[in-house]
Amino acid sequence: MRLALETRDVGKVTIVRCKGRIVAGGESESLRSHVDWLLRDRRAIVLHLGDVGFIDSSGIGTMVRTLTSTRRVRGDLKLCNVPENVDKVLRLSQLTKLFDSHDSEDSAVAAFYRVPAATEKTVPAGKSVLCIDRNVDVVVYIRELLRRAGYDVHTSNNLRDGLILMQVTPFHLLLVGAELAAAPATDKAFRAACAGVPVLALEKEFSTQEAGEATIGLLEKITACIQSGPAA
Repeated sequence: MRLALETRDVGKVTIVRCKGRIVAGGESESLRSHVDWLLRDRRAIVLHLGDVGFIDSSGIGTMVRTLTSTRRVRGDLKLCNVPENVDKVLRLSQLTKLFDSHDSEDSAVAAFYRVPAATEKTVPAGKSVLCIDRNVDVVVYIRELLRRAGYDVHTSNNLRDGLILMQVTPFHLLLVGAELAAAPATDKAFRAACAGVPVLALEKEFSTQEAGEATIGLLEKITACIQSGPAA
């Protein structure tokens, strides 16, 4: 089975789900090239290895090179859902201390959101906003729009990932798109997590509105919603 890579962003973290074999040749090269492409503007990478059925020595070497490339640009790469066969290879190669491995995506994402060490200088950020919408283009646009307006923006395309983010960092506002569906348990947990946080519904027509009009209207609503608080 050839290697397939599925990528999604969970806030500032990018998860790459690997499915198939990580072996010498095209598979290893595609993984390395994909992560290099992500590193153009991303610095927090998680490799989900739960669906990797086989890995050879070249594949392990590719993972090491990928980790090195990420840290060279002051980013980091973590592993999650490492299957027994891959874990065995890492232990035999004495590489378990090199890679930061986690049992789940939730844990790996949370590790990136942990408070930095006291010796690190923190940079003050604006109000923190979580935007959740199914439309990837809308999410990318809103993320860049709000960042340029001075907000600290985190994004997701589904409620499950949004819930992960809400469990690891506080937000001043939730911007939630229409037609977001989730399993009943996830939906219930998400609604509970929203208590005490202002929530602004993103209109279904936002993606088809004239860009200037949509931009001005959204920024005005966000400012008013944050100022009025959770009861808005």
